[in-house]
Amino acid sequence: MAADRIFGLVCLITAVAYIAAASQIQTNMFSGEFLPKLFPYLIGGVAAICSLTIMLRPDPDPEWPVAGTWLKMAGAVVVLAVYAVLLTPLGFILPTAIAAGILSYQISPRALPAVLSGLGLSLGLFVLFKFGLSLGNIVAYRIPTWEKLWKALSILIPFVGGH
Repeated sequence: MAADRIFGLVCLITAVAYIAAASQIQTNMFSGEFLPKLFPYLIGGVAAICSLTIMLRPDPDPEWPVAGTWLKMAGAVVVLAVYAVLLTPLGFILPTAIAAGILSYQISPRALPAVLSGLGLSLGLFVLFKFGLSLGNIVAYRIPTWEKLWKALSILIPFVGGH
């Protein structure tokens, strides 16, 4: 019960920090472009509401996941970290398809539906972001050099690449 409240407080502090960071995003106020700030504000707001719910209504008898579930969650974190650093050198479609496919496979370990989910999500989100929301800075794909890939991945390795 106390662990839920502490977790909720940590999540609330993170959500407020996320909203504060989103407020620093530079937009052109004269053109009416508020979209780059809107999405982070929505995510931060939902996270803050969920954090308050966890704090105000803690679970009286929580069931902690088994060790295998912790390993799957750690694997998902690694996949998302690699995904984040590969977006710039590879573009949007390939890293998103791979990450979504791996995470889909973790949810339901069937290869073909996971691959199709990854491809569908990748292409669907690209069309939504590029054409539906007019986020023109999204690059579909890039052909990187080994040097650019190493530079991107070295962010994940401590004390390598001068980061």
